[in-house]
Amino acid sequence: MISTMASGDVKSYVEETDITMMYSVVDIAGRNWVLERILGNAASAISGMAGYYLQNATGNKDGGGGKKRIGITMFGVTTPCVDRVREYFDEQHPGKYEIYVFHATGAGGKAMERLISESQLDAIIDLTTTEVADELVGGILSAGPGRLSAAAAKGIPQVISVGACDMVNFGTKESVPTQFGDGGRKLYKHNPSITLMRTTEEECRGIARFIGEKLRGAKNSKKVRFVLPTGGVSMLDVPGQAFHDPEADKVLFDTLEQELAETPIEIRRDTRAINDPGFAVAVAESLLELMQLP
Repeated sequence: MISTMASGDVKSYVEETDITMMYSVVDIAGRNWVLERILGNAASAISGMAGYYLQNATGNKDGGGGKKRIGITMFGVTTPCVDRVREYFDEQHPGKYEIYVFHATGAGGKAMERLISESQLDAIIDLTTTEVADELVGGILSAGPGRLSAAAAKGIPQVISVGACDMVNFGTKESVPTQFGDGGRKLYKHNPSITLMRTTEEECRGIARFIGEKLRGAKNSKKVRFVLPTGGVSMLDVPGQAFHDPEADKVLFDTLEQELAETPIEIRRDTRAINDPGFAVAVAESLLELMQLP
């Protein structure tokens, strides 16, 4: 796509797709050497991509090369866990699984939901459900109200956790809404462009209820398992770190158990923190167990 809008906020154009945008430099009105060069570059790019598509069109249409395709959600504060999960599959089951990591920035969650709905994933480890916090509290990285819907509807095996549900994402500190910035909320400067806000007990309760509502209607509840890291849900939610709040976490865990109490969905509490290597292995093994079910 060639557009004068390509140098601005293009989220509404791209969303969860692989659309490529190119800035036209000058407006697309009349002919001149600048526009002709831009259009020529774009045409060459399209030709190259089309040629590559045709070259691979005779292969496995669904990708994966015959391997089982597993989606995993990740955030910076849950990366060590995801890395260990990937290593586990590579080391213990080489050549059998293909891992797709989705950065939980809103678009990442939407992309995973879309691929699930298109039957492009066979199972998921929804480790990092932080986008729910942004959806409910008003952060900038929401994946929308449809998050956690696709896998439940498809009935594919899924292991779920509450990675980074201790935080809501905003831009610079100055961009944090007044009701939060001036309200004594616990803020953390992740980098100059991103400010994190610790979720409260009431917000954690809301997150758990949102997740519970989505999963109660799961097509195959026996293939859904929750693993709760009671030692901390992110790098920042461990003793000595900025967002460590055992009481808020307890509300999150307890409410999830209450929400799913009358379903076949299994909930396991693990005393380790989410980034503990042992927790990562437990998550991977849980998914393998679910994938063996009929």
